[in-house]
Amino acid sequence: MMTTRIERDSMGELEVAEHALYAAQTQRAINNFPVSGQSMPQPFIRALLLAKKAAAQANTKLGLLNEETGTAICKAVDNVLSEENYMQHFPVDVFQTGSGTSSNMNANEVLATLASRTASTTVSPNDHVNYGQSSNDIIPSSIHISAALEINEKLIPALTYLANAIKAKAETVKDQIKTGRTHLMDAMPVRMEQSLLSWATQIDQNIVAIKNTLPMIQSLAQGGTAVGTGINAHEDFAEQFNQELTDLTGVTFTRAENLFTHIGTQDIAVSVSGQLKMTAVSLMKIANDLRWMNSGPLAGLSEIELEALQPGSSIMPGKVNPVIPEATAMVAAQVMGNDTTITVAGQSGNFELNVMLPLVARNLLESIELIANVSRLLADKAITSFKVNEDSLKQALSRNPILVTALNPIIGYLKAAEIAKQAYKEGRPVIEVALENTDLSREELERLLDPAKLTLGGL
Repeated sequence: MMTTRIERDSMGELEVAEHALYAAQTQRAINNFPVSGQSMPQPFIRALLLAKKAAAQANTKLGLLNEETGTAICKAVDNVLSEENYMQHFPVDVFQTGSGTSSNMNANEVLATLASRTASTTVSPNDHVNYGQSSNDIIPSSIHISAALEINEKLIPALTYLANAIKAKAETVKDQIKTGRTHLMDAMPVRMEQSLLSWATQIDQNIVAIKNTLPMIQSLAQGGTAVGTGINAHEDFAEQFNQELTDLTGVTFTRAENLFTHIGTQDIAVSVSGQLKMTAVSLMKIANDLRWMNSGPLAGLSEIELEALQPGSSIMPGKVNPVIPEATAMVAAQVMGNDTTITVAGQSGNFELNVMLPLVARNLLESIELIANVSRLLADKAITSFKVNEDSLKQALSRNPILVTALNPIIGYLKAAEIAKQAYKEGRPVIEVALENTDLSREELERLLDPAKLTLGGL
C-alpha cells in the first residue's frame, strides 16, 4: 500500500503520495488526465524551471520577493535540475488543460516544497513561486524558451554537422560520374559530387531558414500574465525577467512586441514548425536518393553500397537493408505529421488565449529532437561511410543512349531521337549507332559524348 498525506487547495482536500514533492493541484491533474502516459517533454520542463528561476531573481531585484524567499526558489530550481531523474516530479499528462495550468502548478508546487525546506518561512506555490506570472504567459514563454534552447544547442549544430559531412563526402567522390535521372529514368550524366552538393545546399538552406525564426521564438509573452495586460506584474518585470533568463542560458531573450499576440496565438510556433517540415522534406529527399542509389545489389541501381549495420531479414540470409535512410524517412514523416497537428493547434487561439499549448510544446520539441538525432545518424552511418560501386556507374553510362542529347545542336533533335531509340532497341552503345547514322568521326563523337565533359554543361 502506498502511504499518503493529505494536501489542500482551493477546492478542498485529497490524498497525495507521502514522498511526492508536488501537492494538491498536481495530484488533481494526475487524477483527471490519465490519457497518454506521456508527461511534458524534458526540454519543456527544463525551460519552465529556468523561467521560474529567472522570475524569482527578477522579483527579488524589483523588491517584490524578499531575498531569502527568492534565493530559496532559485536553489530549489538548481537542486531539481541537478537530479538525474528529475522528470519523476513532473508526471502531468500532455493531454491536460489547454493552457498548461496543471504543468505550471506542478512546477510551482515542487519548487515551493523544496524552497520551504531551506527558508525560515513557508514558500507558497502561488504567492511566491508564481509571483507576477500566470499560466497564460509562462507556458507560452516556456514553449518559446525550450524551442529556442533546443534549436541553438542541438538542432543547428546537428544540421551543420550533416551539411559538413555531405560536403566532405562530395570532395572524395568528385571524380565519379553517374547517370543522371529525371522521372527515375536515364538522363544526362552528372558528377556524384554535384548530387551530393545539391543535398548539402538543401541542408544549408534549412539552417538559414531556421535561424531566421530565432528572433521570433526568442521573444516571450512573459509579463502579460492572465490576458496580456500584465495585471499583478511589476511594470519592469518583463524586461528584468528576460535579462535574467538571458544571463542564465546564454541565449538572448526579449519581451514580445505585443504580449496579447504571444498569449492569444501560437503563430510563431506554427512558423517554426513549418521550417522544421521543410527540413523534413529535405531529409526525405536525401534518404530516398540514398535508398535508390543503394538498391540491388544485383537487380537495382547498385551505384553505392551503404554501410552494413544489421541483418536485413529474419528469413532471407545475407540480406542487408538501408536502415538509416529508412529511419530518416520515418522521422521526416513524423515531423510532417507533427506540423499538421501544430497547425490545427495554432488555430485554437480563442480570443486572449490559445488552448492547445501542451500539444504545441510536445510536437514542436519532438520534431526538433528527431531531426537533430537522425541528422547525426545520417551523417555518420550513411553519408560518410558509403562506398561507390565504380563498375556499376561505368556500365550504366556506357549503355545510356540519352548521351545523344549532346548531338542535338549538330544533328537536330529528331535525328538524335532516332539514334537513341535504335540504341535502346538494339542494346548497343550510342556512339556505335551514331557513327553509323551521322557523318561525324569516332574521334569527334568520343569528344562530344564524353560523360565527364557533359557534366560541365554548355555547348
